[in-house]
Amino acid sequence: MIDRRAFIVLVGGSILVAPLVVEAQRPAKASRIGYLSPTVPDSLETTQLREFRRALTNFGYSEDTTLVERYAENQLERLPGLATELVSLRVDVIMTYATPASLAAKAATTTTPIVMVAVGDPVGVGLVNSLSRPGANITGLSLNNVESAEKRVELLKEAVPKLTRVAVLAHTANPVFNALQIAQTRKVAERKSIAVEVFEVTQPAQFEDAFTAMAKDRVNGVVILPEAAWTAQRERIARLALQHRLASVVSNARTADAGYLLAYGPDEAELYRKAANYVDRILKGAKPADLPVEEPTKFELTVNLKTARALGLTIPQSVLLRADRVIE
Repeated sequence: MIDRRAFIVLVGGSILVAPLVVEAQRPAKASRIGYLSPTVPDSLETTQLREFRRALTNFGYSEDTTLVERYAENQLERLPGLATELVSLRVDVIMTYATPASLAAKAATTTTPIVMVAVGDPVGVGLVNSLSRPGANITGLSLNNVESAEKRVELLKEAVPKLTRVAVLAHTANPVFNALQIAQTRKVAERKSIAVEVFEVTQPAQFEDAFTAMAKDRVNGVVILPEAAWTAQRERIARLALQHRLASVVSNARTADAGYLLAYGPDEAELYRKAANYVDRILKGAKPADLPVEEPTKFELTVNLKTARALGLTIPQSVLLRADRVIE
């Protein structure tokens, strides 16, 4: 037999408790998320941010969650000031795109949580102590491009069997990361009897001279190192590679549409979706130091057959069968 008074208390209690449970699952207040990027915002980055916003809605946030965006417009010297500005605005979390922005944010604050996205080697450049135990106030997602650098050279050699000399196009602003990338590129190139020539540029105005020098050195392929500031320049770089009859490979799987022959790397839009999970956990109380840095587990290969035809190349079936996307 049920005690009527106990039943009323139980029912009444459940009515009171249920809203509390729902409320606990929601962010405690309207959140402000800072976003720091070294680039000039373009369609690709806008799409990635849209994916981030959509992913946040899965955790109960509104699509119009405040995102305070700051862009260095490829002037890396502006990043420290922009990072300091975001800290002064008291955003709840700072999300950073690529290595230079992440380093600037880390230098600007030891208290505001930082979620980095698309950083090539966060341990090597000193952003975190280790992937499993980041330490301090920063965590996020690595591109793992250092290890995949070998794979890009291997794919380029398969696509261009006569490849004997390859150029590496590097940005002088990332000496530590570039050294790791170049070392991995040389490692696999040496095994395949491919000579490697490094061409460093400081600003986009130097691209033409760099590619002219590549042609003089008689290279027949070019590896474009990951560089966020060059994303908006992708069509220009691809055009110069084609103009000088160079087979090209890049790291962002979604940029082959610009005209590169090959692209091999993680889908950066997926990294932005995963960044939403980090931001949500931090806003709900998790400490960045306790959240391991995640490396991509899925890499995409894109083959641009339009570019192959323009270069007079026939891409082997062994490469095409492994492609996640083929541009006809």
